Amino acid sequence: GTPGVGKTTLGKELASRAGLSYVNVGDLAKEGELYEGFDEEYDCPILDEDRVIDELEERMSEGGVIVDYHGCDFFPERWFHIVFVLRTENSCLYDRLESRGYTGKKLQDNIQCEIFQTLYEEAVLSYKKEIVHQLPSNTPEDLERNLDQIMQWIEQWMKDNN
Repeated sequence: GTPGVGKTTLGKELASRAGLSYVNVGDLAKEGELYEGFDEEYDCPILDEDRVIDELEERMSEGGVIVDYHGCDFFPERWFHIVFVLRTENSCLYDRLESRGYTGKKLQDNIQCEIFQTLYEEAVLSYKKEIVHQLPSNTPEDLERNLDQIMQWIEQWMKDNN
């Protein structure tokens, strides 16, 4: 999902409830300096996707990992059984991003990314359509509903695959 939709909040809570491990790709990249440059326009480092894949490969092959990142098109399809794209209404997202200090082009481009469903479309093109699901992420109630829904899915997957 777009920055600010609640991926980290959901991912950490889900990992805690389900006893899975959680990886925030942005934090992983920062810790390992997995970058290939700096984007002046967006004032952020440019992820070295190949190094991220190398860094995560062993962990992902063991399974039981929740991966938190805004994009997904460079991750191997074999890594995921299900993909969730969180969606947030624009006015809500605008306030969240503004409170993080996003301004100008960075703020506008992230709002447009959400309006045009860019990351959902990327997910559908990168994985089998039937494993990609959109979830609303506007309110604390949405968060709880999403956690319950994903926990049910995990429990069912465990029954079916163990």
